[in-house]
Amino acid sequence: MILVTGGRGAVATHLLTLLLQAGRAVRVASSDPGRLRAPAGVTAVSCDLTDPATFPAALAGVREVFLYAEASHIAEFTDAAVTAGVEHVVLLSSAAVLNPGAAGDPLAKSHLDVETALLAAPLTTTILRPGSFAGNAGAWAWSIRAGSPVSLPYPGAHTDPVHERDLAEVAFTVLTDPRHQGRCLHPTGPESLTFTQQIERLAEVTGRPITVGHVTPGEWKKEMAGYIPGPYADALLAYWRANDGRPVPLTDVVEQVTGHAPRTFATWARDHAADFTG
Repeated sequence: MILVTGGRGAVATHLLTLLLQAGRAVRVASSDPGRLRAPAGVTAVSCDLTDPATFPAALAGVREVFLYAEASHIAEFTDAAVTAGVEHVVLLSSAAVLNPGAAGDPLAKSHLDVETALLAAPLTTTILRPGSFAGNAGAWAWSIRAGSPVSLPYPGAHTDPVHERDLAEVAFTVLTDPRHQGRCLHPTGPESLTFTQQIERLAEVTGRPITVGHVTPGEWKKEMAGYIPGPYADALLAYWRANDGRPVPLTDVVEQVTGHAPRTFATWARDHAADFTG
């Protein structure tokens, strides 16, 4: 039995489909399972990674776990997994842990703490450290639909947007192929793109003009205050500042693991065009 946590997430949704197509026994978990649309024959269970009381029932009979990184009770989750007989965990972490000073970065440290706890446990851990999710561009959807400028403090900052389908396929492979288990993998998209270049691709796909509102870091942080906690906003701003005008390194992990080149950001934009056109 494979437990897929974060069942409403984009990566988990695609992973669940792949596992079902392969005939794998799978259970999907969420902090609010009532909002899940689980396929026929798949049990949806409560697993709130901030509530250890939900761990034992969700993990009963499970041998492998796809885990979203939540540090608050990772020690309890790890203990519950070992007690339940879990043998392998695939963790969706972040490439932020690879940056110098990661331990002092609240966003990176939250992922690093999860990695550390799992690696110290008597089970096999495979760590996926993607750089930038292509889906992060979804944060611009409201502005684009409204015809408003997209507020960016560093329009020239580079990221390596990776499609959620590629991450799901990497996770599927490491869950089902022992050759890749126990590794730390850094999947990226195929291109290092600035935010401006990503917006240009969205404009091409949607057929509508999209303007950039160049704001100061302070203005952006204030605008995002209701969505991103201050320390995390500071960490993002620091990352963008460090990569302003500087392409980020790319890897061939997606192709090595899945056998195909990673999908481009333009492909992601076409897949999600309706999100931006309303």
